[in-house]
Amino acid sequence: MLKPGDKAPEFELPDADMEIVQLADYSNKNNVVLYFYVRDDTPGCTAEAIEFSDLEADFDGLGCVVLGVSRNDCISHGVFRDKHGITVRLLADKDCIACRAYGVLVNKEVDGVMRESVQRSTFVIDRQGAIRHALYGVNAKGHANEVLNLVKEL
Repeated sequence: MLKPGDKAPEFELPDADMEIVQLADYSNKNNVVLYFYVRDDTPGCTAEAIEFSDLEADFDGLGCVVLGVSRNDCISHGVFRDKHGITVRLLADKDCIACRAYGVLVNKEVDGVMRESVQRSTFVIDRQGAIRHALYGVNAKGHANEVLNLVKEL
């Protein structure tokens, strides 16, 4: 598990429009909120994405960009974004490269079968690429506001 003070692992992932996004794109320019969620269009993940979108202007005003990551593909992200009016960038991690680097995968029983699943987690990364907050196993409801308060302290 990553912890505050660790260097944030680099990643290169496509967004819903198939444009490549790298953590390095924001180096020395923006703080980054990188949140990992289980799956597009599930109740908790939808609520979380909408809350982050509703607060996007507040994050932007603090010089912070919000990126959501799941194992869904770009097409799924596009449908999810358009259906719910989500404005934060959603990144596709089909091969679990970022999920593994950030330690958000857990074994979970689904329908009686053990499967690897994403644990809802959020990382606040400063402009120098250091993790300032590493939150594992978070609750979706109200989480975006909690993270906004953490960003205000940077």
